[in-house]
Amino acid sequence: MTKYNARNLLDNMKVMSTDAKELGILDNILIDSRTGSILELKVLPNPDLDTSKYRREGDYIILPFNSVSAIKDYVIVDKDKAKTFITK
Repeated sequence: MTKYNARNLLDNMKVMSTDAKELGILDNILIDSRTGSILELKVLPNPDLDTSKYRREGDYIILPFNSVSAIKDYVIVDKDKAKTFITK
């Protein structure tokens, strides 16, 4: 399976949790080229966010797309669904 990064589709949108905490700024999304499905969000975390609870990739946190509950002015992430990527 080939994966592509889709830059600028949702350029620099804020990512918020369902409890109104700002997680950071959307940097990129990862798309499965075979199915066209969005797999993950790559987020530049808010400096005040405790990133130890999230899957990390360099300076970024990675969130599963199935944790997204809404996209409008912000990307809203359901924190309970995002827990699948929280490290133990």
